[in-house]
Amino acid sequence: MAPDADAGKSIKRADPFAPLTSEQLAVGDGHDIYVESVGRLSGIPAVYLHGGPGSGCQPDHRRLFDPERFHAVLFDQRGAGRSRPKGGREANTLPHLIADMEMIREKFGFERWMIVGGSWGATLALAYAEAHPDRVSGIVLRATFLGTIAEIENGFLKVLPRFYPGLYDDFMSVLPEEDRAQPLPAYFRRILNSNPDVHIPAALAWGETERILSEHTPNRTRLDLAALNSSRNMPATPFMEAHYFANDCFMKPDQLMAEAARLAGIPGIIVQGRYDLLCPPATSHALAAVWQEAEVRLVEGAGHTLYDTGVRDAVMKAIADIASRTGNK
Repeated sequence: MAPDADAGKSIKRADPFAPLTSEQLAVGDGHDIYVESVGRLSGIPAVYLHGGPGSGCQPDHRRLFDPERFHAVLFDQRGAGRSRPKGGREANTLPHLIADMEMIREKFGFERWMIVGGSWGATLALAYAEAHPDRVSGIVLRATFLGTIAEIENGFLKVLPRFYPGLYDDFMSVLPEEDRAQPLPAYFRRILNSNPDVHIPAALAWGETERILSEHTPNRTRLDLAALNSSRNMPATPFMEAHYFANDCFMKPDQLMAEAARLAGIPGIIVQGRYDLLCPPATSHALAAVWQEAEVRLVEGAGHTLYDTGVRDAVMKAIADIASRTGNK
């Protein structure tokens, strides 16, 4: 992993957001995870945690961090993005991801770092910070998700029929009638089924329904039922989500709220879309009531995604503000 020789100097590079380093890092259990760093070597240490679980980092995520101010690390979690084996679910649990983060932190020589994550990335950020509070200088969350089945049930079984009744009918129609009394476990079983005739329509329906719920103004609000048997453009995230959600995200019941007192003393900002149907403001509000150093910043007219109007700018400002509060190290 060879850094750019000019990475720590105050000179302009052709692309200030180009990776300083990139590699496939062997973390054990047969997993190699893709890790890259951006910014300047003498900058404020930070790490970005992508969502999903299973989605992977994108080039635009580098741009959340001022390259003159930060030394930021981005990585694709086990089984996600460019990590190998792609989609691998063996030895892929929340404790494994926390251990991977510690390996990355030690590799870069960071004593402490700022943690930034949204949705599932917020889950991992909180779990890591509660496990290693002495290693965290500050936290920026977007769309607080505590990794509980109650949150998933609220989004897919309560919010969905209330706001998109036709989409809810489509979503339920993918399941055999006998499975509709317990639709979420049925979806997880079908997505994880080895038979493509079973998992393809379930994964496509799950992924498209989640996408619609995540956007404040989605471009469509119904499933294309005729297209659910196509294996083209199969999303990776539903498979990893089913793996994690079927196992309660590998946490004890309400673990993140129960252990939130461990965040005491860590400054934080939570960016929250007012109309987030998957991770509603009430969750961020409840977390901030326990984690008193956290400030909730609501983005009006926004839903769940980073790219709803105003959300990305709010996240960038939150990152800069936490950096100003915590100093350079």
